[in-house]
Amino acid sequence: MRTVTLEEPGRLSLGDSALPGKPSLEEAVVRVLRVGICGTDIHAFRGEQPYFSYPRILGHELGVEIADIGPNAAGLKVGDLCAVEPYLDCGRCIACRQGKTNCCVNLKVLGVHTDGGMREFITLPTRKLHRSERLTPDQLALVETLGIGAHAVARARLQAGEFVLVIGAGPIGQGVINFAQLAGARVIVIDVSEERLEFARQRGVENTLQGKDDPLSRVKEITEGNLATAVFDATGNAGSMSKAFDYVAHAGRLVLVGLIQGNVTFSDPDFHRKEMAILSSRNATGADFARILRLLESGKIDPTVWTTHRASSASFVEEFPRWIEPGAGLVKGLIEF
Repeated sequence: MRTVTLEEPGRLSLGDSALPGKPSLEEAVVRVLRVGICGTDIHAFRGEQPYFSYPRILGHELGVEIADIGPNAAGLKVGDLCAVEPYLDCGRCIACRQGKTNCCVNLKVLGVHTDGGMREFITLPTRKLHRSERLTPDQLALVETLGIGAHAVARARLQAGEFVLVIGAGPIGQGVINFAQLAGARVIVIDVSEERLEFARQRGVENTLQGKDDPLSRVKEITEGNLATAVFDATGNAGSMSKAFDYVAHAGRLVLVGLIQGNVTFSDPDFHRKEMAILSSRNATGADFARILRLLESGKIDPTVWTTHRASSASFVEEFPRWIEPGAGLVKGLIEF
């Protein structure tokens, strides 16, 4: 069984492992068809991912087919195609009891805290499988990426017509943009990459600002001096996250989507004067996944346009380091198993 393992920072290996045993009650053995590559995987490869240990089988953005399955309440069966909700929650802690399984006290994320899906087969709880009879493996593998943006936008409770600023136009930022647009918001995007800004423009964003040019004055101009009532920082950069406070309007809210291992600082007088709300956003819930599947199936969103790089599991070990070189233009990569 083919497996891609990150042995240590900067070193991937291709190997074999044993086939899973028979699934038990509410379990399924799934055949991995597609694996999406995101910033988490890149940071892990570079040795920059918090809470990470090596060796580790990466892969948490998964499009799969059920190969074998035990008795289950959902009516899932062999041959079903599914997206995987990769957040393995305990179901018992204070967060889980409130339905906030995305921030479970004992959470283990596939490919981060425990081995993930860069292998031909993996055994998963059936409650983490989201079936679709209409979507392709490519689309199913990108549901998790969309989930991060969907959950962040839901946290902000956007209103139609309000100005929303998205800082960072990578795949997570693009997901935020999608769901902010669906909410009827007027979206402004800041990024240092002209390629990513052009990508956002192609997705219907009119106001795209180059981050290297100190865009605060332009945000003020666009919003008639009021700044943005909702700001999302999807950069995972400490400097950007601290600067994001400056873009929030009075009575506005800031959603920190990206994660750093360190401190975010801000001016307390400015924070209090604006009565600003700060929200973190972590992962996504099963309800987010269900909503995204409906939107994908109805054609209201299409993340496959993000796919800029593709490799087989056999060639990925050699190709991946080139994907993340400067100028490679990586937005979203997919591995075919």
